[in-house]
Amino acid sequence: MPDERIAVVIEDEADIRALLAAVLEQAGFTVHAAADGAEGVALVSEHGPLVTTLDINMPGMDGFETAKRIRAVSSTYIVMLSARTEEIDALQGLEAGADDYVAKPFRPRELRARIDAMLRRPRHFADGPGAAPTAPVELPTAGAEWIEHNGVRLSRDMRIAVLEGNDLELTRSEFDILADLMAAGRRVRTKADLALMLRGEQYTGAEFVSDSDARAIEVHIANLRRKLGESPTQPRWIETVRGVGYRLTAP
Repeated sequence: MPDERIAVVIEDEADIRALLAAVLEQAGFTVHAAADGAEGVALVSEHGPLVTTLDINMPGMDGFETAKRIRAVSSTYIVMLSARTEEIDALQGLEAGADDYVAKPFRPRELRARIDAMLRRPRHFADGPGAAPTAPVELPTAGAEWIEHNGVRLSRDMRIAVLEGNDLELTRSEFDILADLMAAGRRVRTKADLALMLRGEQYTGAEFVSDSDARAIEVHIANLRRKLGESPTQPRWIETVRGVGYRLTAP
């Protein structure tokens, strides 16, 4: 079925694997489950899931390596699962290509909300989080709205970002953060603003944004800078406003 929603669960603990499958099935997904990373990569390659949940601490191939291999073959949304006391693992998971993470032990309602938020964001297909820019591309202009800053051009509608004519291969979170910063111009976007934007929420002052969410934004910004090829101390595109957040550099 062309409209079938497929999910892959990669988790070595049988009870958690069953819980994740139940949550996703209640959300309308057809679920395929794997007990290790190698089997999970094979399932992703075979079924082309919309969403993949991935545990970090698995025997054999760990979650980081599994995420990298998945990213080499798929643009599936990856939700990384991390033990609550191992936040650094979740941040490393984002660097490996995960779109979001949920701390263990997790609440099924929280997981469902995270997945729903991701699905509200348009899909962006890429060759992987570490992919090099492709050959120069021709940019379609008819009907497309482009934002430009210091050689970077971005179309939110088309989910395309290019640097001096070369396609930037960004994860969804990286693309959305760059688009948000470019739309804001010289207005500062706080880490809370960006974290809530990735959830599909607006900042009103009442929402809870954890230290982990803030650090995740730092990781995404660092990855963006690496792919843009800029130095944090001499930025060409993204400027840090110490203690506040980020904004575009002056034109």
